[in-house]
Amino acid sequence: MSRLFGTDGVRGLANGLLTAELAMNLAQAAAVVLGHDRNTNGARPRAVVARDPRASGEFIAAAVEAGLSSSGIDVYDAGVLPTPAAAYLVADLDADFGVMISASHNPAPDNGIKFFARGGQKLPDDVENAIEEQMGKEPERPVGSDVGRIQRFSDAEDRYIVHLLGTLPHRLDGLKVVLDCAHGAASGCSPQVFKDAGADVIVIGAEPDGHNINDGVGSTHLGPLKAAVLKHGADLGIAHDGDADRCLAVDHEGTEVDGDQIMAILAVALKASGKLTDDVLVATVMSNLGLKIALREAGISIRETAVGDRYVLEGMRDGGFNLGGEQSGHVIFADYATTGDGVLTGLQIAAQIALTGKPLKELATVMTKLPQVLINVKGVDRSRVHSSEVLAAAVAEAEAELGDTGRVLLRPSGTEPVVRVMVEAADEATAEAIAERLVHVVRTELALELVTD
Repeated sequence: MSRLFGTDGVRGLANGLLTAELAMNLAQAAAVVLGHDRNTNGARPRAVVARDPRASGEFIAAAVEAGLSSSGIDVYDAGVLPTPAAAYLVADLDADFGVMISASHNPAPDNGIKFFARGGQKLPDDVENAIEEQMGKEPERPVGSDVGRIQRFSDAEDRYIVHLLGTLPHRLDGLKVVLDCAHGAASGCSPQVFKDAGADVIVIGAEPDGHNINDGVGSTHLGPLKAAVLKHGADLGIAHDGDADRCLAVDHEGTEVDGDQIMAILAVALKASGKLTDDVLVATVMSNLGLKIALREAGISIRETAVGDRYVLEGMRDGGFNLGGEQSGHVIFADYATTGDGVLTGLQIAAQIALTGKPLKELATVMTKLPQVLINVKGVDRSRVHSSEVLAAAVAEAEAELGDTGRVLLRPSGTEPVVRVMVEAADEATAEAIAERLVHVVRTELALELVTD
């Protein structure tokens, strides 16, 4: 049987893979694994449950809360909130664990369930494995006064907003900001916190109906945000994804500022204020080489991890570092959050503009992006990427050709049946030529064998 948990919780088609029955079973198993440390005063364990506004989140949340409460867990229903808000509230409430129901940037028919341990921390693999193992066992079934209770976490959003405002190094008075909330979980709190911080706010993509999440808006579709920034003459635009754990930006000319550029801006700012731990940024192997070059010149080093914000988090925790993230816009401020937080990131970028008086376009020049070509090769045996000598030789030849002016990265996807071929070079034509050459080798060497009768 394949592992139920993926790189970020359990995710799939709602009412397909992710049924109410599965959600309840997961919750009952999590209650045993994560709720076993009862308080010394005999009180029941507590869990925070939140969701994004997908229609399916309603029945999945009901199933999760039924599973938890029937297993003796008191549930605090936080309603629709961003994933990082759920993580923060677990810590703020000192709850035993939390559950977030969301499929992030995926389309509306999908959904997912992810868990946070005490303190709002993501679960390590061994704890996820323990939950899966527990699903095959009889759940706990307390009776009478030992069953859990479900209550509305009425001030959940207010607590999160107050927390975000407390992280700001500078107010945003006089700054005009366009927010694209992807018709997702940040549709309420992100506009509110930017207004409370003093910004003049124009909002798009903030009318969730349960079915339009990520549909042509948000961090995966920046066109509407770029158009709105230009139309309103805004200083910048901020785009979230469905559960608001990521942030991409647009400058006043409508030019995209990606996660690497955001991290460069913030790393340099934190170093200048003496707040960047050991002058280190944690980023994945997919970050643009231009980020490493820019930070090296600024006296900042990069610790590289595998792709995925959970690996960035592990790298940050292992080294005690306080800033890390991904090119996709997952940026993690360990001083304020235990996971990527798109609203927090947007606030920090806006604050740097207000603090320095420099437009985002100028701040982003701290880093020069090298042309990057990424091709997903389908229909190949991704398990042999690291064992093929022919492929290794082709990569070595490409790296020798590029020298210090670029790099090559081949890796099997952890979420899709594809091999990713990424090439960076000093110019687009060179990057494309080398990438196409490597794609041909991948298709030839890793071709799947046809099975015939």
